[in-house]
Amino acid sequence: MAISLEKGKKVNLHKQEKTGLGEILVNLNWNNKPAKKGFLGSLFGGGSKPIDLDLGCLYELKNGRKGTVQALGNAFGSLQQEPYIALDGDDRTGAVATGENLRIDGNHIADIKRVLVYTYIYEGVANWQQADAVVTIRYPGAEDLVVKMDDYQSNQIMCGLVLLENVNDETFSVEKIVQFYRGHQALDQAFGWGMRWTPGRK
Repeated sequence: MAISLEKGKKVNLHKQEKTGLGEILVNLNWNNKPAKKGFLGSLFGGGSKPIDLDLGCLYELKNGRKGTVQALGNAFGSLQQEPYIALDGDDRTGAVATGENLRIDGNHIADIKRVLVYTYIYEGVANWQQADAVVTIRYPGAEDLVVKMDDYQSNQIMCGLVLLENVNDETFSVEKIVQFYRGHQALDQAFGWGMRWTPGRK
């Protein structure tokens, strides 16, 4: 069973009495097939090559530390030390069956203030309908939370997906965002993260 998150509504991830909150797994999967080449495809660049869709997050810790976890800039994070968030790897094509996975150590919830999960198109035309991305959030003892990108009308390369916020050091609220932005800095500004951004490569 899975719960499909609705935009603007929040679901809570609760700390288990004996085991704690445990590991929260955020999985991104998408379609790697190029759009069919035709008249409209020629106009809009479809069919050129598969989309390279990347998963990442902005984080803010209780001690004031802010940063990002993503493949761009090789900022893969760590589960064993701050920020207690790590990206498994970088799927450049969408062909990996398990997609891309972001892991959050929920047992360090008291150290984490908020996490904004996003995806961005590193290569390929900004065709979100072609990518058909789905995000699934899993954590112990609960049904999966599914975030469908059901709003495709954007040519922006960045999409804010889900916001996790620390409620009382025992609960994360999870809110579906699915809003599009022109890049990392615009996403940052929309949510008041206040970080400095420089161009990066992977």
